[in-house]
This record gives sequence, C-alpha cells and structure tokens, in this order.
Amino acid sequence: QVQLVESGGGLVQAGDSVRLSCAASGGTFRNYAMGWFRQAPGKQREFVAGINWSDGDTNYADSVKGRFTISRDKVKKTVDLQMNSLEPDDTAVYYCAALRSIYTRYAPMRKDEYDYWGQGTQVTVSS
Repeated sequence: QVQLVESGGGLVQAGDSVRLSCAASGGTFRNYAMGWFRQAPGKQREFVAGINWSDGDTNYADSVKGRFTISRDKVKKTVDLQMNSLEPDDTAVYYCAALRSIYTRYAPMRKDEYDYWGQGTQVTVSS
C-alpha cells in the first residue's frame, strides 16, 4: 500500500521560503505522477505542482509559476516542493498526492485523478 508523508510546513512571513517534502513508500513509482495540492479554509483543494516520476517533467499552477519548484529523488523516494517569495494567499494545508499510472507527459491537475494522498502539512504565511 502506497503511503505518503508530508513534512516541512510551518509559520513564516511574507517573502520567506519553505521547503516541503513528501516521503513515498510502498510502491515502485515507475509510472507514477506525483502532485502537490493545497486547500485553504473554505476553498476547494487545488493543484499546485506536478511531476512525472519517470521523466521528471513538471507543471505548475499559474499562481505559483516562477516561485515554486517541484522535484523528486528517485533513490530517496521523495518529492519536494520548494516555495519561494511566499505570499499570504499561499496559506493552506499542502497535500502530496500520487497517481498510479500516467499516460501523459505532465501530471494531471484534477485532484479526482489521484489515487493516494498524504495527511497534509500546514503552511501559514503572515503579512
């Protein structure tokens, strides 16, 4: 059974940087897509960034392009999200997600397509 465990959240100030990490276990992840989503209070869970585990192709939500970077380490089986120039609107619970089989170059942006989820980690950005 695939398990995803996020870490690295916390309380930061606007303009700061935070690095989130997702430790994945229980699978080979060879054909997987991995994604980071976030959910702010009263809002829908939304796509933030995704990565094709095999090829390393990445995609991002428009709101975080140029500020956030997703990466994966095949040996450690981790997926990291480096978040720079944080804004109060980035405040949310951040979730790591995994999709078993990807047939496209880029990770899907729809949350319903993902098979596994982590428990989430809170990121709070104060102004």
